[in-house]
Formats: sequence, C-alpha cells, structure tokens
Amino acid sequence: MLTAATTVRDRVAGLGLGADDYLGKPFAFDELVARVQALLRRSAPARAPVLARAGITLDPAQLVVFRDGRFIRLARKEFAVLHVLLAAEGAVVSAEDLLERAWDEHADPFSNSMRTTVATLRKKLGDPPVIATVVGAGYRIA
Repeated sequence: MLTAATTVRDRVAGLGLGADDYLGKPFAFDELVARVQALLRRSAPARAPVLARAGITLDPAQLVVFRDGRFIRLARKEFAVLHVLLAAEGAVVSAEDLLERAWDEHADPFSNSMRTTVATLRKKLGDPPVIATVVGAGYRIA
C-alpha cells in the first residue's frame, strides 16, 4: 500500500485490511523497489511436496520416481496412478477414485485400462511388490 496516511493507526489498519506492505509518502524510490522485490521473492510458487513410502520417492515438480534410489521411467498414467496412491498415505484408493483422479472424464469405467496400468506399474516398481489389491475395495501402497 502506498499512501499519504502515515500514522501508526493508518499502517495498522492498512495491514489489517490485507496489505502485504505499507509505505507512506514521501518515500525513497529505492525503498519502494526493494520492498517490491522482497514481495516478489515471497510470492514464489510453492513446490508440490515430494511423496515417499515403501522405498518409493515421487517428485511431482520434477516428474521423477525412484525406488530404493533407482530411477524408474513411468508413462504419464502410471505416474498419475502412483501419485494418487502415494498421496493416500497407505489408505485404500478405490478403482473409481483412481479413474476419477488419474484419468480424464472420458475414461471408460468398464475398460481394463486401469487394471493394465496398475499391472504395468507393479512390474516397473519391481520386487518386493508395494501395490496391494484390497479385494472389493481398491488398491493401496503397502
């Protein structure tokens, strides 16, 4: 906020109304530039958290997956399925939830694409198996 109102009460009110900074007039241009640069540094987008479980590390920002330190190349859908399963933190994810979150709205719920993707993902992740099928409920990372 850049304003001629410079009392403590004005500054407190301005900050209370949502201003990230408050600069009263008259001001030094160098100070204005420094304050804008500081605000820009703070507004850097937050990185998605790295997910880790059962020896698997998934970095959504870098789109990479490691199993016990070994890089694993995954297709886009495999990555999406693994991301959903890891984000569930060990909870069971139903087939419907996987279709909804890893596929688009045009996915055919009666196709075998999800089961095929999970099977391929299991193979790529290697032994010991980490994706468990919970009969009648879905999948989870063991």
